[in-house]
Amino acid sequence: MKINGNTIKPGMVLQHNGGLWVVTKASHVKPGKGGAFANVEAKNLETGNKLNERFRSEDKVERVTLEQKDFSYLFDNGDSLVFMDDTTYEQIELQKTWVGDERIPYLQEGMKVIIEMHEERPIGLELPDQVVLEVAETEPTVKGQTASSSYKPALASNGVRIMIPPYMSAGERIVVDTTSGEYVRRAD
Repeated sequence: MKINGNTIKPGMVLQHNGGLWVVTKASHVKPGKGGAFANVEAKNLETGNKLNERFRSEDKVERVTLEQKDFSYLFDNGDSLVFMDDTTYEQIELQKTWVGDERIPYLQEGMKVIIEMHEERPIGLELPDQVVLEVAETEPTVKGQTASSSYKPALASNGVRIMIPPYMSAGERIVVDTTSGEYVRRAD
């Protein structure tokens, strides 16, 4: 769908210069002399490159709508990860380098994820906001330290180091934020 350059907003996905770009910032300028334009900062969805572009209000830009599909994570297959489409039961393999080393530890068998597709090609992967992990090892609780606001280091069951409250011990289940990797609360 073609849109005018002055209607570009952050979060939109544009097809420009032969690539897909997600708009990170857009500021609209109406100078006293000449036509209005939008200064746009965008990031390429495939390569991660950044772009600063000026679009005049009369410029036409192709806006792309990504299809969001529900998938389940199945298993690790060496250099790739296998996911299954929840509606068609078709399996796809995504390279670990594409998924990202910071997100792989949070994947658990059967976990529901959202994969954004463009023309049947995966463009983005969304994990659930929070996951439940078990504290694998941590320092013992020091008596009298429970009232302080300091946190102590721990190793979660997925191998990620995390800071937890001082009163917690190994074997307890915790909720962790997948974007920041921080402790949220004790699991029910």
